[in-house]
Amino acid sequence: MTAIKHALQRDIFTPNDERLLSIVNVCKAGKKKRNCFLCATVTTERPVQVNVVKVKKSDKGDFYKRQTAWALRDLAVVDAKDAIKENPEFDLHFDKVYKWVASSSAEKNTFISCIWKLNQRYLKKKIDFMNVSAQLLEELPKVAEESVPSGENQNVAGGDEEVVDEYQELNAREEQDIEIMMEGCEYAISNAEAFADKLSRELQVLDGANIQSIMASEKQVNILMKLLDEALKEVDQIEVKLSSYEEMLQSVKEQMDQISESNHLIHLSNTNNLKLLSEIEFLVNHMDLAKGHIKALQEGDLSSSRGIEACTNAADALLQCMNVALQPGHDMLHAVQQQQQRFSDLREQFARRLASHLNNVFVQQFTETLLQLYNRPYYLSVPGYDQSSTLAQHSVELTLPNHHPFHRDLLRYAKLMEWLKNTDYGKYEGLTRNYMDYLSRLYEREIKEFFEVAKIKMTGASKEGKKFATLPRKESAVKQETESLHGSSGKLTGSTSSLNKLSVQSSGSRRSQSSSLLDMGNMSTSDLDVADRTKFDKIFEQVLSELEPLCLSEQDFISKFFKLQQHLSLPGTAVGDAEEMDGGVLSRSHNPGGPQSISSENHMIRQMMIKIFRCVEPELNNLIALGDKIDSFHSLYMLVKMSHHVWTAQNVDPTSFLSTTLGNVLVTVKRNFDKCISNQIKLMEDVKISKKSKVGILPFVAEFEEFAALAESIFKNAERRGDLDKAYLKLIRGVFTNVEKVANESQKTPRDVVMMENFHHIFATLSRLKISCLEAEKKEAKQKYTDHLQCYVIYSLGQPLEKLNHFFEGVEARVAQGVREEEVSYQLAFNKQELRKVIKEYPGKEVKKGLDNLYKKVDKHLCEEENLLQVVWHLMQDEFIRQYKHFEGLIARCYPGSGITMEFTIQDILDYFSSIAQSH
Repeated sequence: MTAIKHALQRDIFTPNDERLLSIVNVCKAGKKKRNCFLCATVTTERPVQVNVVKVKKSDKGDFYKRQTAWALRDLAVVDAKDAIKENPEFDLHFDKVYKWVASSSAEKNTFISCIWKLNQRYLKKKIDFMNVSAQLLEELPKVAEESVPSGENQNVAGGDEEVVDEYQELNAREEQDIEIMMEGCEYAISNAEAFADKLSRELQVLDGANIQSIMASEKQVNILMKLLDEALKEVDQIEVKLSSYEEMLQSVKEQMDQISESNHLIHLSNTNNLKLLSEIEFLVNHMDLAKGHIKALQEGDLSSSRGIEACTNAADALLQCMNVALQPGHDMLHAVQQQQQRFSDLREQFARRLASHLNNVFVQQFTETLLQLYNRPYYLSVPGYDQSSTLAQHSVELTLPNHHPFHRDLLRYAKLMEWLKNTDYGKYEGLTRNYMDYLSRLYEREIKEFFEVAKIKMTGASKEGKKFATLPRKESAVKQETESLHGSSGKLTGSTSSLNKLSVQSSGSRRSQSSSLLDMGNMSTSDLDVADRTKFDKIFEQVLSELEPLCLSEQDFISKFFKLQQHLSLPGTAVGDAEEMDGGVLSRSHNPGGPQSISSENHMIRQMMIKIFRCVEPELNNLIALGDKIDSFHSLYMLVKMSHHVWTAQNVDPTSFLSTTLGNVLVTVKRNFDKCISNQIKLMEDVKISKKSKVGILPFVAEFEEFAALAESIFKNAERRGDLDKAYLKLIRGVFTNVEKVANESQKTPRDVVMMENFHHIFATLSRLKISCLEAEKKEAKQKYTDHLQCYVIYSLGQPLEKLNHFFEGVEARVAQGVREEEVSYQLAFNKQELRKVIKEYPGKEVKKGLDNLYKKVDKHLCEEENLLQVVWHLMQDEFIRQYKHFEGLIARCYPGSGITMEFTIQDILDYFSSIAQSH
């Protein structure tokens, strides 16, 4: 252990100016033995620092390294575990408890004893030693302390270190001196005893010299003692003077303390006064409303622009005063409470005055607009005058009234509405409700009249007229309308026009045969006049084009005037309380007097629009029903126009009232379109053909051509092309199925003719229109046309050389049975004489006569519309020549060298077919 101690001192502690006093070999309790050393060290420099250092071997095990160090002053408890029995375990309590197991109890006791001694000497705060034997905790020998001079007692090299540990390492200077002495003596190493004796004798000589020197300096010591006595006397005199000075300064100190305390109180008072002044200035600056603002709030003119601006500025100033952030305790001041009550009274008074004025503005605007509506010479909701003559005389345009002046006048109050919304939400909500009530009735009359005009333009003049009312009647009506608005629960009353019923009746009488798009037999060309459809398309487009800016303008005004933010990315959700109203629900979510969330404001805008324009969707549905009743073709126009407007509205705001309403109406239009297609398919299935006349091109095949041509012109570059493609597929499958059904039921016209002509017509239609989604059906129609054309040619041509055909069928049968072709002529039934007999029965004259009858028969079967007679006749010519060549080939192979030939040639056949075709 001593060797390890010396090595640690040399390698670790000497470079750090530390001295190793005690060492113990330990390992951590409860773990595998990984030995390390705990060392007690002190520094060689002042002030002295005492440390406990943990040292362990390096990973390679070739040298020691310093791992952790703790200051001894941080050690709180030393627990030896057992004061009686030998136990190598002990705990050291630094920042946490470190549990150790020493290699032996003796090393542990030596280390703890060293720690105790260092604690007694260097630390004011004593360490708590627990379960430690009393023998280890012995006091330091005071004699040794007293014998050491004061200067040396402060030095780490003197005194206690010898008690703690006998070993004391030489410093560099001491080592150098020893080396010089040993060099001066030859036997210093070889004879250590003699060298020690020599050193002892030299030491005695030096001690004697020292004693003589001390005795010789006795006189000087006496002189020094005398001087010390005189110095002591001077010190006593100085102490007396210092005492007197201290008494004098004591009284001055008391006076200075009083002055300091007085200055502190003065400073504190000044600080408090400054803070009080700051608080008063804050309250005066932030809670003082100018007299001009007060006058504007109480008496300001809300009709003029200057007055509105003054009231707006005053209202903002009042709101700032009321919303000032008071410090804790301000609200307990009586003056502050009085000012706050004054502000509340001003706010309530101005809010009441503002709400009353805006209500009057609403009523005035409504009355003026209603008067303008009644003053129109073609006003339709007043009974008494004929509509048709009125519309003809005044050339009524299909337009909706412009509300921009009304909005412009009200937008001057937008900032005041925002103030009212933030300060008195109850009055703000009441104004909102009144505005919706006035506007809903006004828009209801304007929109209904607008749709009445549209229906009249669609259907023409009605026989039952309506007459104008006189001016007094108009004024009384306006008065009645205005008075009804002031009622708490009164509802607007007025006459309901019966134009929709009349127009439907008149359209039914004029177009009783045009109830479907593909009516087979009941629909004439005049009923499907293109001009009428174009007129309807323009009217319907005009209706949508007028409604769209009207709704967008009103929604934009509502957002600006009522300060409701529109946020496109947030879908509206109905949150908070819901207040039931006539025609809608106004949902809101807010704290009393507080702002609303964006989603709630979006929802409120939609609810207001639904309330104001509650008649738009029903009127649009009625107009759509009327258009569909007039002509089913109108569903195509309406689907395209409505889809385009829905797409446009969704690009602007997908959650707006206009987008939602048009989307709902688009669903109705789409249903009408699908119903129209279904009705056409049903009518195809119910078609009946005449048994006495040839079929020709079926009506629904011709109507499909007309439908497809019109649809392609309507749906060109349309957004809903997919709906048309689906309808095409349904219709074309219905056409295919029912063409085959009619062909199977046909008695007058052969089945193949019906199939051939109709599928040829379908193929020609699809080829001309180039409908991409019907490419497969176009190929199918062409295939069916080709197949049935071939079947009809073969069936109609039959066997023009019947006996000759039967003869050669027998020849082919013999060849099939194994008879060689050149040996067939030796068969009794098929010899050359039999062949000549059969050929003589078909001279050229008889063949031409049979072909002429065939031409008449084909001409009787085919219709003129498709012009397929020459096509069929040409194919029959080709088929006849093919059979002729077949017979000629059999004669050449089976009867070689016989010289037998047909009595007519191919050229004769060509002449026969050509002359027959030209003769007819």
